[in-house]
Amino acid sequence: MEQFRNIGLMGRPGNATVADTLEYLLQFLERRGVKVIVDEDTAVILPRPGLQVCTRGMLGEACDLVIVVGGDGSMLHAARSLARFNKPVLGINRGRLGFLTDISPGEIDSKVAAVLDGDYVIEQRFMLNMEVKSAGNPVGEGIALNDIVLYAGKSVHMIEFELYIEGKFVYRQRSDGLIIATPTGSTAYALSGGGPIMHPRLDAMVLVPMHPHALSSRPIVVDGNSEIKLLMCTEDINPMVSCDAQAGISLHAGDWVYVNKHPYKLRLLHPPGHDFYAACRTKLGWSSQLTNSGE
Repeated sequence: MEQFRNIGLMGRPGNATVADTLEYLLQFLERRGVKVIVDEDTAVILPRPGLQVCTRGMLGEACDLVIVVGGDGSMLHAARSLARFNKPVLGINRGRLGFLTDISPGEIDSKVAAVLDGDYVIEQRFMLNMEVKSAGNPVGEGIALNDIVLYAGKSVHMIEFELYIEGKFVYRQRSDGLIIATPTGSTAYALSGGGPIMHPRLDAMVLVPMHPHALSSRPIVVDGNSEIKLLMCTEDINPMVSCDAQAGISLHAGDWVYVNKHPYKLRLLHPPGHDFYAACRTKLGWSSQLTNSGE
């Protein structure tokens, strides 16, 4: 197991509960005798002298472990910043569902301590890379841990596009859009769109149509190494494409969107006892009644 001596902290500004948890976590880490480094945004909500501060881009280079305090959105932001450094990331949940940030603030003393003592599980979560080309020229790009979403933008009209997987034409579709999700993102927007829940260890992507005009259109699960291509066909409106609900890129008829696996992965760290199915029961309200031993 890795030794964590230099620990980075990241938190979402503008949230009082995040600030309180960051302060408690900082004191806990100081008692443990580890070196703590915070990024510039987090330093704003931890106004104390003597803190070592660096840019978010440098945090991945300087630290052995980064702890993110916030919701899954905070973890998504951290993933895009930190994945290229191949450093483990641990989440303290101050959001709603918390599939990625799975330690509650009341568990810091026990579960963060266990992690620092070497008792943890680590998962490799792959990410998606997106590139937009217009007339053969790159005009936009992005990285997503959860999903890449094609949508109608400000219009309430359906959009029309063609889908290609591994160079093979799949269909021409009229719908409100398309969600391309990783297993990590299968419990996010794709789930609301009727997509399947995918175990995080799966090497696959799911494509979920959003309110398709043809009722026979259903989610498709494909190999995680597939190249996905979307050709924009709609001429009267300008659809948009977005990575992890970030600012979208405007599209025009004839534009292509390319999606494939990103070369870097997020090393997501879990405390001892983490169970994906238990998380589903808790976060999604599944029944917890046990009727047999499961054997």
